[in-house]
Amino acid sequence: MNAASADERGTTERVLTLLGLLQQRQVWTGPELADRLGVTPRTVRRDVERLRALGYPVHASQGVGGGYQLGQGQDLPPLLLDDEEAIATAVSLLAGAGGAVVGAGDAALRALTKLDQVLPTRLRHEVRALSGSVESFGGGATVDPEVLMTLARACRDEVEAGFDYPSGSEVRQRRVEPYRLVASDRRWYLLAYDLDRDDWRSFRVDRMAAVSARTWRFRPRAAPDAATYVQESVASRVYPHQARFLVRASADTVRAQISASAAVVRRRGSELCEVLSGAASLDFVLMHVLLLGHDFEVLDPPELGRRCRALAEKLLSAGATIAPVPDTEES
Repeated sequence: MNAASADERGTTERVLTLLGLLQQRQVWTGPELADRLGVTPRTVRRDVERLRALGYPVHASQGVGGGYQLGQGQDLPPLLLDDEEAIATAVSLLAGAGGAVVGAGDAALRALTKLDQVLPTRLRHEVRALSGSVESFGGGATVDPEVLMTLARACRDEVEAGFDYPSGSEVRQRRVEPYRLVASDRRWYLLAYDLDRDDWRSFRVDRMAAVSARTWRFRPRAAPDAATYVQESVASRVYPHQARFLVRASADTVRAQISASAAVVRRRGSELCEVLSGAASLDFVLMHVLLLGHDFEVLDPPELGRRCRALAEKLLSAGATIAPVPDTEES
């Protein structure tokens, strides 16, 4: 490969990287892009012009909050999709993000967020009209794809979000810094920093109402792992009682027996795992683990160990009242 070909390939790869960055966030400053790409701001300006020449609508604005932004054009950029393909893809992604396709929610929402970034206005009306005729059935709670899109954009653009959310017998307005959307067991959750409670919280998206993205941008905080935090919240933190068990079975075996929304299973060895779960009653958690059929030990709380012994005595007592069945031999 000669020097000219190498330079051309390097430029092409850099321009594609630039396009990917512009799809990830609403606004980038020139210095930010130059730092990410390892080039000068002048080279960034040249690469932006290359994208424009290919049909990508890259806008530039000056002043505080200004920068480069991938906008909505009159036509879809080349090498992406034609109108019919874009409509079909968007409708399919809306169905998948809404829960109609099991296991496809996360990927569908990520792809839909990217497509939404460049979808021309004239196609949006057709997509909305067609998506209204797509429904699904199953055990999952219904989530409006438009709500998912609003929250996904807020996460991407790092802007505050607001919504009404039930709290006990009341419905209260919440102000949050949205971080990640997490799909679990055909339900969607939002991990966000609750500004009024000054702490991280997880929210069920299907319980939200009046969802909106605000214009206030925020600087992202150090956040917990989204999937782990949401799973622990759903499986234990929302309940008044939590318990930990050491189960003598592999983590893969136990995960196949327990729903991810019912317990957190952590590997402790090839044939050993820790189970964290919660419920309204410690007896319920205990019976749930007992019915798995594996040997186990109670790690926390201490009172659950005492409860085990009390229940064991009751079970032995109940069994002692039954007369043994004599062995009979056929003659």
